[in-house]
Amino acid sequence: MIELTPSQIVALKLAKAGDLYPQPANKWTHQNATVTYAKTDRWKERPQKVKSVTAKTLGELKEPGFLERRHLDDDASKDVYGITMAGKMWLLKNK
Repeated sequence: MIELTPSQIVALKLAKAGDLYPQPANKWTHQNATVTYAKTDRWKERPQKVKSVTAKTLGELKEPGFLERRHLDDDASKDVYGITMAGKMWLLKNK
């Protein structure tokens, strides 16, 4: 059984919601991610931040095989990453 830190679990859940694309400042998030508002906020006054993953966390999740590159012929630093079946199974069993 592999133990993950809370930040790695958040990153895995973010990857489950969609592929991760490179962003400025060594961060990774969904393509075209923008600030959103809470669905329960009637007046849309409280914006929710865009969730992102650091490159370090991304690397830590690649090692056990929870994330994989989507386009192997592209540059690794600019490539898209997605969750693998192993990552989905870990989330089902643990969280």
